[in-house]
Amino acid sequence: MKNRFLKILGLTLLFSIFSCQAQERITVKGTQFYKGDKPYSYIGTNYWYGSLLASKKVGDRKRLLRELDFMQKNGIDNLRILVGADGGKYDFTVRPALQYEQGKYDEDLLDGLDFLMNEMRKRNMYAVLYLTNNWEWSGGMSQYLEWNGKGAIPIPAIAPNTWPQFMAYTQQFYSCEPCMEGLNKHVKFIMTRTNPYSKKKYSEDHTIMAWQVGNEPRLFTVENEEKFTIWLNNIVNLIDSLDKNHLISTGSEGLNSSNDDIGIFERTHKNPNIDYLTMHIWPKNWNWFKADNAEATIPATIANAGKYIDAHVKVANNLQRPIIIEEFGLPRENENLNAGASSVHRDQFYNFIFNSVLENKKNNGPLQAANFWGFGGEGKAVNETGKWNPGEPLTTDPPQEPQGLNSVFNGDKSTLEIVKKYNKELKKK
Repeated sequence: MKNRFLKILGLTLLFSIFSCQAQERITVKGTQFYKGDKPYSYIGTNYWYGSLLASKKVGDRKRLLRELDFMQKNGIDNLRILVGADGGKYDFTVRPALQYEQGKYDEDLLDGLDFLMNEMRKRNMYAVLYLTNNWEWSGGMSQYLEWNGKGAIPIPAIAPNTWPQFMAYTQQFYSCEPCMEGLNKHVKFIMTRTNPYSKKKYSEDHTIMAWQVGNEPRLFTVENEEKFTIWLNNIVNLIDSLDKNHLISTGSEGLNSSNDDIGIFERTHKNPNIDYLTMHIWPKNWNWFKADNAEATIPATIANAGKYIDAHVKVANNLQRPIIIEEFGLPRENENLNAGASSVHRDQFYNFIFNSVLENKKNNGPLQAANFWGFGGEGKAVNETGKWNPGEPLTTDPPQEPQGLNSVFNGDKSTLEIVKKYNKELKKK
């Protein structure tokens, strides 16, 4: 009996070792992604809060593990994740922050990031890690400006009607040398880290599919194109110098981050160290879709999305890079925040996006994947405003937005069936 037990134990250990070694590197050849030597195309999700959920002090590791398993069962193996927030002193921003002061880090949240990466590695899941944010909800560029003497951040969620002030404030980043250097130091700090759980350097861990400069970096004004392009090339080249094993992307919305000029999008992405392109599609935010008039506005929403996709696919063909629709979302009917509420028009929109990826794959086109926004798992809205406060369940909706608005929860079964269906189709040989 003892020998039999030892034999089983040995086989279990061998299986575990083999499983950990099975993680294959994601690469790019022309306009296609490859996992090892096989094409890689997928429907993934945004899971920005994963490292917060993995925290020992403020997270819920049991929930995290259940959610990773749940996603895996639904064919989701690619997660776009925020490395961590900055600052963390304002309401309606991510708190606690990983980088609570410039160059100072919360060790518990670093441990959370390490734990998340290791658990994803065990499940052969892949991460796109974005390193900063254009938007105030996680600090990002505006926080570097405040840290370096540009005054208090005008937070639109706190002071309504201050979006113009926020935009004017944040566009200063590309002229702020200490701000850009502060971000560079942050990039170096994260990218040179070794994960104590896996004993792997981040630069050698195939769990990471790509490093991403940030979430939706944008020019703000046409006049800012030269400064923006210089900054973008510099930080992309820095990332490339630190890690030759992983892909690099910018996190751009595409046209909407480029002053509605597709030429600007193409010009700012010519750097050969940018391995693939990205676009984001937000029909409600862009006034294509009206939740109170859904039936009448969904046809135009889909038509506009198709034109948006086609314009960016053309750029991807011109630059001979793959492209991902890495953010898109739509509310449930009547903007219901609850899991399982009717999502007829959301599902219609998702079907269109996923089918666009599938048709591109069939025709060897550059549109290779989509990450929906986003997976909210077991989270839910718990207060009347729907906005997030510290201590409440995390969802994939940023803190300043109604929690559940664009989240796909475990209970959103019809949407998850579509995700599972297309992942199955995309993984066919």
